Amino acid sequence: MASETEQAAAQAATKAHVKLAQSAGKLEHSAEQQTDSADRRTQLAADRTVLAAERTYAAWVRTGLAALASGIGARALLDKIVAGWLIGATGSVLILMSAFCFMAAVWRQMHPVAPPRPDTRRLPPALLVVVNGFLVLVSLAALVGIWTG
Repeated sequence: MASETEQAAAQAATKAHVKLAQSAGKLEHSAEQQTDSADRRTQLAADRTVLAAERTYAAWVRTGLAALASGIGARALLDKIVAGWLIGATGSVLILMSAFCFMAAVWRQMHPVAPPRPDTRRLPPALLVVVNGFLVLVSLAALVGIWTG
């Protein structure tokens, strides 16, 4: 009778070991999936960071273009309404604001991205410098035009 009890106990222990091994295998597989999922979420977060930086760049350029247009338009709209010096000052402030926005757009975009490296490609820095440098020159030309025209 003791041997039957021992056999039953041994069978129960064997079943418990098998279940434990299966559970450990499932746990290991689950841990691998969670690691892969976390890595992918981190990668996607890095991509979102790059895209958010590009939206911020676009907002700076948009603001600069609006300020440039407002500075040029101030001369035409305020002519014969307010004093000439006030028109020049208003246009100058708006145009200088546009130049600041164009420079700030490049400055904000030039910050390096912290690891992990995103899959999304960033805008080439040389392109940003050339385009925004041209826009700054346009702003300065408009500033000269405000005071001489």
